[in-house]
Amino acid sequence: MSEPVLVLRGLTKEFAVRRGLGSSRRRVHAVDGVDLEIGQGEVLALVGESGSGKSTLARCVARVLEPTAGQVLLLGTDITHLSRRALRPHRRHLSMVFQDPSSSLNPRMTCEAIVEEPMRVVRAGSAQERGGRVADLFRQVGLRSELRYRYPHELSGGQRQRVALARALALDPDLLIADEPVSALDVSVQASILNLIADLQEERRFSMLFITHNLSVVEFVAHRVAVMYLGRIVEEAPREQIFADPQHPYTQALLSAAPAPDPERQRSRRRILLQGDLPSPIDPPSGCHFHTRCPIAVERCYREVPELSGITSERHLVRCHLVTAAGAPRIAERVAAGS
Repeated sequence: MSEPVLVLRGLTKEFAVRRGLGSSRRRVHAVDGVDLEIGQGEVLALVGESGSGKSTLARCVARVLEPTAGQVLLLGTDITHLSRRALRPHRRHLSMVFQDPSSSLNPRMTCEAIVEEPMRVVRAGSAQERGGRVADLFRQVGLRSELRYRYPHELSGGQRQRVALARALALDPDLLIADEPVSALDVSVQASILNLIADLQEERRFSMLFITHNLSVVEFVAHRVAVMYLGRIVEEAPREQIFADPQHPYTQALLSAAPAPDPERQRSRRRILLQGDLPSPIDPPSGCHFHTRCPIAVERCYREVPELSGITSERHLVRCHLVTAAGAPRIAERVAAGS
């Protein structure tokens, strides 16, 4: 079996904050001991509500943020605390597409210069070779060649995101991190960008960490799904198992809110409405983080932190005290009933 492209072991990120003058420092627990693996050519979707820690985790993986604890292994090398100079040779194996192309592209550079920049930084090829590579990348992401000489503000949102994708693929990375790559785009453009990402991933076979809150998108692009809640992974499974047999109450609630493509299925679906908002990561709940919103929480949920374990199968991991070896059909029924 080939070595995973990315391995996270106990990844933790905390931010120190101060509330008002003279107050003591408190800590935001943004990512709380996350373990994940992404195999060769695999797409792992990381889903959850806004504020659950998805983007912070992605920035820790890319070393945009310094992790507080844990390990980030890229192609078997621990890059968690490498200096900027030591990290540079590993940068070409990893790239990132951000949510908003308007803010992630330099407005003072032409699109050609933006896409060429990663190659120029690592001194890949001559200027002529880099120019040919840029032209080829524009063709692969569906942009006309003449758009190379325009500035980002002269392009539409979808075109800017295609430029960002071309830049991310300039060095043929082994791992692509896509942080909500279509959420800032018009609905009419989202499908074309998703199709492009799926086609490029199938053609180039790079691994991908795909971050989104839209489960309809997940079903289209992912091989495996990890559900994140308040900094912790609460469920992880192959895509088919997540959609066919969600185990954690939070996953069931997310899926009940996602529109189904089949009208009959949509009409028969019962929406699970969670009470309250996401708790503050400055003062997260004790025990299971989800117990403040879970309609079936028991006393044990308030006291003990559940382990992420393969109760239903080795490939289906769940962080819930109430999931047994027989699965969680009664949990789904009780949550849907609001009991």
